[in-house]
Amino acid sequence: MKLKIKKLKDNAKIPKRATNGSAGMDLYACIEHNITLAPGQLTIVPTGIAIELPDNTCAAFLYARSGLGVKHGICLSNGVGVIDSDYRGEICVGLCNVSDKPYVIEPDERIAQMVIAPVLTPEIVETTELSDTQRGEGGFGSTGRS
Repeated sequence: MKLKIKKLKDNAKIPKRATNGSAGMDLYACIEHNITLAPGQLTIVPTGIAIELPDNTCAAFLYARSGLGVKHGICLSNGVGVIDSDYRGEICVGLCNVSDKPYVIEPDERIAQMVIAPVLTPEIVETTELSDTQRGEGGFGSTGRS
């Protein structure tokens, strides 16, 4: 598979994997000046890139970088970002600060990771019955703590 990446701004950085075993490619803040993210604040950070996925059998998924989340409380504001195969605009990352301290995002900082993954597109069949299972309708803790 080939992933086409277009720089939309001269200072944009092409995503790359930190190691050969990394599932995600690091996305970089394509900003001119620092952004201070106050506790509880949301912001949108541009990456300066657009992508072209091969077809609708895959999508790009944006995830938080574990170091930013665990060490600094910087997470994606929408949980997981989804880039559809037909989107050609700039990839921007919604970030939120869930810590009690301000965090400064610097130009070219790694702000998220992008994973390319398969997408299933099932035929939708409306029905009045679903098959029975041992679990049935049990949810939210119905299988116990351990």
